[in-house]
Amino acid sequence: MATPPPGAPVSPPVDLVLGAAACCMACVFTNPLEVVKTRLQLQGELRSRGSYPRHYRGVLQAMLAVGRADGLRGLQKGLTAALLYQGLMNGVRFYLYSHAQGSGLTEQPGGNVAAGAAAGALGAFVGSPAYLVKTHLQAQTVAAIAVGHQHNHQSVSSAFETIYRKQGVLGLWRGVNGAVPRVMVGSAVQLATFANAKDWVKKQKWFPDDSWLVPLAGGMISSVGVAVAMTPFDVVSTRLYNQPVDVAGRGRLYRGFLDCFLKIAHKEGVMALYKGLVPAYVRLGPHTILSLLFWEELRKMTYYYQHQ
Repeated sequence: MATPPPGAPVSPPVDLVLGAAACCMACVFTNPLEVVKTRLQLQGELRSRGSYPRHYRGVLQAMLAVGRADGLRGLQKGLTAALLYQGLMNGVRFYLYSHAQGSGLTEQPGGNVAAGAAAGALGAFVGSPAYLVKTHLQAQTVAAIAVGHQHNHQSVSSAFETIYRKQGVLGLWRGVNGAVPRVMVGSAVQLATFANAKDWVKKQKWFPDDSWLVPLAGGMISSVGVAVAMTPFDVVSTRLYNQPVDVAGRGRLYRGFLDCFLKIAHKEGVMALYKGLVPAYVRLGPHTILSLLFWEELRKMTYYYQHQ
């Protein structure tokens, strides 16, 4: 198979489709870990009745609890909304990053980080309504093991309809002020470290340059940085998206990103910002690895067939 040259081996519109497809493929495998991560991040949040419910002691116990309460299908809660989010957010993100590569921006000092952050910010904004619905659905469960506010949506479409009817268009973007910095940080770290990690792996000559093991190794290295950098933002983002709102559409627990960040640190301790770090890495690791691996391989295949 022909090896793509440096830069953008395929056009940005094609990268939009390939990036979205790659991340959706990865999402199918990692969504159960996203469900567990969401529950762990909501655990310990003060409810209106004045309690701090704690039902999950770790990743494995949480998966077993979800499986017992909601069945095996419960581990794929919110999958449709998650796929919609991955497609929208990552399609935009990889499209813009591909443009930056093609224009030579990523070759400039700090260009990889800047391009990744900017692409991630716009991707997060576009995908925010889907992430909102995904969080609501993944938090929903039976009362015995419920944590966080329970929105009780019946489906993805009814969730969008309910939020729009009660809060209007702006309600669909509630929590975006937490999502944008979360994805900006994660995207900057992911795309910058992935590109650098691939170059480093190639220099080590462990694998042939066109081997799928090169992007696999690069994704494994990148995933560590992504998990450490994103988790505090991820916890805040999950809380903002899932909190109940008043009749004016204002959050009842947090006024915004900074208020949520400070309340978690004050009431639950600074380490609470790293709640769900293990499942975050367990999910982000495979998701980052699979997304970047699928993206790289899809790009190679596309480049190959375009040149036949």
